[in-house]
Amino acid sequence: MSTTIAKANPKVGFVSLGCPKALVDSERILTQLRMEGYDVVSTYQDADVVVVNTCGFIDSAKAESLEVIGEAIKENGKVIVTGCMGVEEGAIRNVHPSVLAVTGPQQYEQVVNAVHDVVPPRQDHNPLIDLVPPQGIKLTPRHYAYLKISEGCNHSCSFCIIPSMRGKLVSRPVGDVLDEAQRLVKSGVKELLVISQDTSAYGVDVKYRTGFWNGAPVKTRMTELCEALSSLGVWVRLHYVYPYPHVDELIPLMAAGKILPYLDIPFQHASPKILKAMKRPAFEDKTLARIKNWREICPDLIIRSTFIVGFPGETEEDFQYLLDWLTEAQLDRVGCFQYSPVEGAPANLLDAAIVADDVKQDRWERFMAHQQAISSARLQLRVGREIEVLIDEVDEQGAVGRCFFDAPEIDGNVFIDDASGLKPGDKVWCTVTDADEYDLWAEKRA
Repeated sequence: MSTTIAKANPKVGFVSLGCPKALVDSERILTQLRMEGYDVVSTYQDADVVVVNTCGFIDSAKAESLEVIGEAIKENGKVIVTGCMGVEEGAIRNVHPSVLAVTGPQQYEQVVNAVHDVVPPRQDHNPLIDLVPPQGIKLTPRHYAYLKISEGCNHSCSFCIIPSMRGKLVSRPVGDVLDEAQRLVKSGVKELLVISQDTSAYGVDVKYRTGFWNGAPVKTRMTELCEALSSLGVWVRLHYVYPYPHVDELIPLMAAGKILPYLDIPFQHASPKILKAMKRPAFEDKTLARIKNWREICPDLIIRSTFIVGFPGETEEDFQYLLDWLTEAQLDRVGCFQYSPVEGAPANLLDAAIVADDVKQDRWERFMAHQQAISSARLQLRVGREIEVLIDEVDEQGAVGRCFFDAPEIDGNVFIDDASGLKPGDKVWCTVTDADEYDLWAEKRA
């Protein structure tokens, strides 16, 4: 009597760094590997090979990527590198010459082939045994997912090297995007976070070509995409929206409850001189008037943004202009970064005074204090109001969730003491009882 020992599946470890767009790339690679019979493991020691998906947006992100690659080499030894920093293969190999392969962003097939070279898939693997869920492998919790609608960017912002890493804008076919969204919703996703380098530009490259979804024509355009997504009955949140004129068309959809009244607009600065040096698109003096008009149409509108202080040539006058602009704009959620030069960025060639590190730090602290006062006052207005909360975590302390003005991991939370009967992914109506600069506390509605 012979005993047949089942062969073990090859095992892959995966580290994903950087933004949600990179996270989606990681999910696609892992979905393909899983379909081929690879197991995804959570420790270096259990992995036959480790893939590191890097970030290369700013120098500190590159440093973190190199550090993680080094850790993976030390702990495992067999390391494949992909992602945005992968376009700088020489810089990676100078520090870590033993990496097995280096590929750039969106090069899914090359990453999978590199894994094959190190640890081949089992020849006897039956894809019908290890079924991958229709929505693919997700790295986010079950109840929310990122929906990437395009790759690349047509802008040439002077502080950014993303176009050189990810290329020009390439919009996904609208039918494919909506099919993916539908699969995600059927799998239990309650919130779709629409992402790209420039969400507002969706479809520009294909001249807003008409596609088809569920037998009906749909334009490859942001407004029509949002209309279609609203039919799925889940939260739809828009990220990385540049304020082109057609963004005005979205506000009535938000006021009607079709998509979340939430706009993530990366303003980056307010001073006309600095914006010109940054080569920022679609910004003009009428921005404040547009924000005012948006809020008249949709009073609940939440605007989140990011800013850079200490850009070359920024004077105290420019910085004060920014603070005054923030006071006028009354943005709800704001992040701020100190300018950091990125190798290869046009801003490095600007004939402008470099802002000293201590000045950058001082401006950052003043910016944060200024905006915290604004955020705190705006959140206090929510006290006593009812909000719908999507639950992210539940433990013995209570529940932690988010309402419509909180994107996961970058915005605030809603804390609920009584978590009885709640689980992650539930939606519950609550009354806001307290607030601070970033977070809310609430009680479940009886």
